[in-house]
Amino acid sequence: MSHPTSTAESLRTASQRLVRTVDSLPDDAWRRPSLLPGWSVAHVVAHLALNGEGLARALVGVIEGEPVAMYRSQAARDADIEELAAAPVTEVRDRHLAAVTRLAAAVAAVNDDLAGATIERTPGSGRTFAAGAVPWMRLREVEIHHADLGPELGPDVAAYSPADWPEEFIVRLLDRNAGLRTGPGFIATATDLGRSWTFGTPGPTVAGPGHALAWWSTGRPPYPGSAGPISDDGVLPGIEGM
Repeated sequence: MSHPTSTAESLRTASQRLVRTVDSLPDDAWRRPSLLPGWSVAHVVAHLALNGEGLARALVGVIEGEPVAMYRSQAARDADIEELAAAPVTEVRDRHLAAVTRLAAAVAAVNDDLAGATIERTPGSGRTFAAGAVPWMRLREVEIHHADLGPELGPDVAAYSPADWPEEFIVRLLDRNAGLRTGPGFIATATDLGRSWTFGTPGPTVAGPGHALAWWSTGRPPYPGSAGPISDDGVLPGIEGM
């Protein structure tokens, strides 16, 4: 009988996969467009590096009793991504690996007594999260943005797509995104998992493989080269990015 994998363990495994991909990227792949509009592959890796740094810094603040926000401001976060994305490839790669390492240590150091501590995303923004929520937050970032790197990274780099996501992650992502939907919605049926999710008020049924539904539920179009979900009324409902 299999047992659910802990979020921290899933994060370690997903981070290791991502590091292997980033470390294997040829220099000419970094400037290629990613699947995120306006962002190159370097932008995605820079974002992941800075996201890891910010989360690690905030967790250390919790551990030391000196709260600090994840980012200085939204504008600073955006500017930092642009700056790092334009840096030499070796710097971006090294920052990413260091961020993964620091965040893993910080996550391991947060005990149960500190899990409920509140962290601000940016000072005074009103957007907060609990220290204990960081592993799941980061796991979403790692798995989704790993796939955002795209299918064409070089002849010696294995692309990572939503079809490679672990089933536990697919189910948990659909659980989470279904819970965010309010108002008119739809029923999402994963044809390979034998499960359905209600997004908002039940409406048409949208069916497809679980990974395709999970990817689409983030507001993204079908992954290149893959078929997207299909609605039983012929029209896919609108869905906001989640």
